[in-house]
This record gives sequence, structure tokens and C-alpha cells, in this order.
Amino acid sequence: MNAVKKGWIILLALTFVLAACSSNGTDTPKATNSSTESPSDSGSKASAEPTEPAKKEKIKLNWFVQSQPNTNLPDGDLDFVKKVIEEKFNVELKLDYMIAGQDYINKINLLLASTPPDMWRDGTPDGGNQYAVDGLLADLTPFISPETMPNYFKYWITEKELASYQVQNQFARAAVPFGRNIYRAYYVREDWLKNLGLDLPTNYDEYLNVLRKFRNEDPDRNGTKDTYGFTSAGGGTSVGLEWPEYIKHGLTFPRKIEDNRYVDMQTDEKIELVFDDISKVIAEDLIDPDWFLNKNPQHIEKAIQGKVGIVLGSRADFAFDSNPQSIQVRTQQLFPEANWVPMNIFPDTSVAVKPGPGQPFLFAKQVADKDPEKVKRSVEILDWLAGEEGYLLTHYGIEGKHYMKEGNTIKLDMDAFTNDVVKQGDFLRIWQFFVNFEAPQVFDLTVIDPRQTDRDREILQFFDTVKLEENEGVYYVPPAEFDLAGFRKRQGELQTKAILEDKSGKNWPAYREELMTKYKGNELFEAYNETLRAAGIIK
Repeated sequence: MNAVKKGWIILLALTFVLAACSSNGTDTPKATNSSTESPSDSGSKASAEPTEPAKKEKIKLNWFVQSQPNTNLPDGDLDFVKKVIEEKFNVELKLDYMIAGQDYINKINLLLASTPPDMWRDGTPDGGNQYAVDGLLADLTPFISPETMPNYFKYWITEKELASYQVQNQFARAAVPFGRNIYRAYYVREDWLKNLGLDLPTNYDEYLNVLRKFRNEDPDRNGTKDTYGFTSAGGGTSVGLEWPEYIKHGLTFPRKIEDNRYVDMQTDEKIELVFDDISKVIAEDLIDPDWFLNKNPQHIEKAIQGKVGIVLGSRADFAFDSNPQSIQVRTQQLFPEANWVPMNIFPDTSVAVKPGPGQPFLFAKQVADKDPEKVKRSVEILDWLAGEEGYLLTHYGIEGKHYMKEGNTIKLDMDAFTNDVVKQGDFLRIWQFFVNFEAPQVFDLTVIDPRQTDRDREILQFFDTVKLEENEGVYYVPPAEFDLAGFRKRQGELQTKAILEDKSGKNWPAYREELMTKYKGNELFEAYNETLRAAGIIK
């Protein structure tokens, strides 16, 4: 009997424990993206005296990202984004940053050979493919999924897009969120045009006439022949893709599908004609003589300084009145009458392909193997940046201080924003490394920006007139062990030789033959064609 009684007592105790654990079953809060939040214990005592959510162990994170020119992070709590992230996710975060370009790539490569960053934005031409070939990238299977990054998959990237984005048959990279619009356009000093009695050019011949006038007829009226028509940034390594002569000869940026095949803007047979035309405008002394050595954004700085009248822009706010770092605002600080406006000199030609997934964010295998928690915590923070809370903080600041939110409408307080953000290094542009464009509509939000002028809105409307190619919706993967970086490097060398030594495209057929055979370009583009066939895009 004593044994029976003991058994009933134990069973009764277990019943009470189970009842306590399940009493709030349907109301148990779900785990959130924040690493500082976790479900509370249930039961009557827990309900009466809520406990603080358990925090994860504090860790140090070191990230490396690309930044915009003329931006820097402020010290201490002035960087309210860093403060929120560190408190919310219980981390000590060091965010290193550099302007995109070869120096950025070199720095990353040095770090990968010694102490890799815990997360970085890729800047290589091959999108990290060579890193994958070399076995430097972490397998992301345990870290990135709709469960671990719900915001990322809900708002920005589909699972299908991410699957087609992979290289070397590995899940080793993930695309940063990307906008579905493109804002690539040539901008011209309209005030210079007016000084010379010219209209906006609407075709290449008119553009060429403007180049000549800007060089030879003193468009800034300073009495000195010190201006040029166009400039770009070759970085000392290549001709670059900014020249309008590419589009003149039907080479859409950065590729197109034509005659049932993949056409590469940089290596097509038509490059011979492109280089003939580029050589002519250089020989006529219409182009900034430093175009080849310019490193981004040095060519834009020259335009701001009043030395050049036409440049290529690639952001919607490139010349906005409401962007304090725009070419318009900065030029007007030196020349109040300056007016940069977009122009379409190829109205009947597709100038670019609509965006697809671009550069990835990456994690080093060394970091994932040694300390996977750094990858997990980084993923949590990135997903928060991809959500509404992180997006609003990194784009518009602190609610109630820098903006007011009424329903689905965001009203900006530009005085507060200017004092706390713009005058502090315009630092939110650095924190926008993950979602580096304006897209409040993704969250069903409308932003009322008192800075935006009628002129800004006119520029946005201009992009509705630009002809674009639809994105094919596939990701082009080089053949196994194909050295894409080496291929593009040799391409740059041969193109440089054509322009600087040959001063024409006459030898391009021979140069191209070397790229297609010795450097296996035929294999590369056949792999791309096979990708298109598999997707049913070409036959």
C-alpha cells in the first residue's frame, strides 16, 4: 500500500508540473530575431513576476563593408545604429569600411590570409567565385534559411533566386538585398549647355558636338580653356564600362541575349568599333586626360570641381537636391549656378539589364569552423537590418526624433536628421551597406521627405523613359576551376594596350582570340549559353 501511495503522489506531482508547463500553451511568445529576447517561463509565478529575457553571451564581431565617398562613422553613442545593435544583440561590433574598388579587394585578400573578418561585403568582379574555388568560404547551409532570416526572404530575396545564385555547387554566398530598378544614366552640366546655346543632346552625334563645345568654347565662362567633355575611372587597370560608345554599338550593360547567344559587353567582337570611337574622342582631346588613372570616385570629384561636364551616375539620388553628398549639392557649393541633369542619348537602345542579385555577403570558413556563433549572431543582425525596424533606423534615424510614424506614413524631421546624421559624417550611408537603396514601399510605407524637390521628382520620372532589358533570372556560373579573375585581368591589359598603345580597335580581333582560346573564354561563354538553354531562354 505504501508503494501504491508513493506512486500516486509522484503521478500527481507530475500532473501538476505538466499542467503548469502547458497552461499558457497557445500564448507562449515566439522567439524573435533579437538575440536579447527568448520565450518567458510559463506558470502562475512567472505570470505574476515576469523574468527578464535571457541574453546570449556577449561576443565581439568584426565586419568589413563598402562605403560611400565622403562618409565616416562618428564616435561613441553618436552612432546610434551601432549602439542599438550592440545592446539588442549583446555584441561588441567593429565595423570597418572602405570605398569600393581594387584597394578594398586587396584589403580583404590580406585579411583572408591572416585574420578574416567575421562577415564582409564582397567587391570582386567574380562575386566571390574564386574564394569558393580556393575553399575560403563557409558552408551557409546551417546558418541561412527562411527560419534564420525571415525578413531577408520575406522582403528581398526568394529561395529560388538564392539557389540559382550559388557558385561551384556550394551554398557559400548570399546576395545582399537589391533594388528592382536601375538608375544608370549620363549626367550633363545643363548650365554649361545654356551658356553655349545648346539643347540637351538626344543622340550620339549631338553628344559628340557637346564634347567639342565643352572642351573648346569655355562653357564655364572663366576665360580659360580648362574644361573637358567626359571622364571615367579606369583605375589604372582597364578601359572601364562607363563610355557611351559601348551603347552606341549595341553593347548593353553588362550583357544581353542576342541571336540566340550570350553577348558579353566587355569582350564582344563589336569592341573593335567601340575602341575606334573611344580612341577618336581621346585623340581629339575631348576627354579628361586622367581618365585611365582615375580611381572611383576621383572622376566624380573632377566633375564637382568644374573640370568636366559629363559623367555617368548609377544611383537614383546621384544628382538630387535632397542628397547632401550628391554631385548636384557638392558642385553648387563651388558653383551656385551648376545644374546636373540626366540625358538619354540612346532613346531607342537598351542601355542596361534590369537588376538581379548582385554582390554577396560572405563568411570565412575559418570563422565558421572556429566560432560558428559569430556567424549565427551576424546573420541575426543582418536579418534585423533587412526588416522594417532595421531599415527605418539605418535610413531615417530614430522614431520620434528624426521622423514621426503615423500609420503607414513616415514624416522626416530634416533639421534633426541633418544635425545628428549628415553633420556626423552622413554615417547612415555606411550602415546602409546591406540595404543600400530606398524602398519603403516594401514595408507598405510612404515617406514624406521635405528635402525632395520638384527637380528630384523630375529626375525620378526621367528613368521611366530609359529602355532596359529584362533580367533573365539566372545566375551565370563559370566552369569548374575557370579563372574568371585572371580572364578579366588579361582582358583589361589587352584593352588598355588597344587604347593607349594601338590607339584604335584594329588589333582587337587578335586580342579577343587570345582571350577566347588561351584564356578559355569560349568555354566560359558556352557555359553561360548552357545555363540559358537549361532555363529555356535560348535554344
